[in-house]
Amino acid sequence: MLTKLRPNEWARIVAIEGGYGLRQKLALRGIVEGVVVRMISSYGPVTIEVNRNVVSIGRGMAMRIRVVRV
Repeated sequence: MLTKLRPNEWARIVAIEGGYGLRQKLALRGIVEGVVVRMISSYGPVTIEVNRNVVSIGRGMAMRIRVVRV
């Protein structure tokens, strides 16, 4: 789960558990399966780095993203 990462940990997104709407919102922010992300902060909204961009998403969305540490 994305929310389980600690600051500065890297992970690859392996699954997004949600419907079309959730997947579309995340895809517009560059968050898709197979992408490597870096956790910046998980306090409050979850802030991650994706493709050199900093993106903040709500905890509910972040809890639906399955990752594997790299």
